Amino acid sequence: MPLYPLVLDPIYKDKVWGGRTLETLGRTLPGGDTNLIGESWELADIAAASPSGEGGAAAYSKILNGPLNKRALGEVVKEFGPIVTGAARLNPDGSFPLLLKYLDATENVSVQVHPSGEFASGHSDARPKSEAWYIVAAEPGSVIYKGVKAGTTRDVFAAAIEDGTVEKLMIRVPAVAGDCHYIPGGTCHALGGGILVAEVQTASDTTFRVFDWGRTGRELHVEDALACIDYGPAETSGFEPGTVSERDDATGRDLVICEHFSIREWSIPNGGQLTLESDAVAVLMLLSGEAEVRWGEAGVQALKARAGNTIVLPAALAAVTLEASNEATVLEITIPSEETAA
Repeated sequence: MPLYPLVLDPIYKDKVWGGRTLETLGRTLPGGDTNLIGESWELADIAAASPSGEGGAAAYSKILNGPLNKRALGEVVKEFGPIVTGAARLNPDGSFPLLLKYLDATENVSVQVHPSGEFASGHSDARPKSEAWYIVAAEPGSVIYKGVKAGTTRDVFAAAIEDGTVEKLMIRVPAVAGDCHYIPGGTCHALGGGILVAEVQTASDTTFRVFDWGRTGRELHVEDALACIDYGPAETSGFEPGTVSERDDATGRDLVICEHFSIREWSIPNGGQLTLESDAVAVLMLLSGEAEVRWGEAGVQALKARAGNTIVLPAALAAVTLEASNEATVLEITIPSEETAA
């Protein structure tokens, strides 16, 4: 069966710090105004979530369109293999190596840390996790917390947890729409309130919460967090190139390039076109506007994409063309190849 761009069905997660901001992307959210949707899992292929994250449940994205409608993306990856993934490096069990989300932080998200590869290698119940945040929208004055101040030691940080002054040790960065931040494993971090982000991360939800802004009733993981944190500012400048390039009618900006994934932002003007060519799988997150996605010989097949759609482009397509019917902003997410990893 010839493959085609696969539109994914989001999986919504209630969070105490969430809200209804995703409705601004044209989403129909579950429940009423009192249902606080903090996360929308846009692409997931996880057999068992971490107990410290989503409590052990599986999460499999379903396809919304075409002959594979209602099939799990992970099943399709395993069935079609390189026809879908090309040479992209998968997880050892053959599952998709990334987890993509939107996060609606109406209130502050807990101060937390994810395991680095080094920490996870010595803890069988922890899976390493690095992530990147693309700021879709931010209220005036909102901030993110990215690393701890130079000179902070484990003992100093532990004392701040006890007396509730953790925020004073965190590095505050203004949240600006269009900015992208890489958060490698081991970086203590938090989203401040009033921010909507698109998140790209390795396929792990191991999270050690260390401080929850006075909220009660949620588990903290202080000892694991203290052992996991890289004390000091986040060393991320080498992963955030910001390189600008032009292709067709579009402007591209390399946001993050790391060992796990690459993220490029494309801005396509109204009526403009962009052709993407690749011999490996890619994922598009359409952040704003609308676009027609065309593929096949002479681009004779097409689908309409709108803001909020997350679309997997199987490797066998080789090339797709996007034509914006409204000015569109798109994230193109790619995965290193096995050869690159070697």
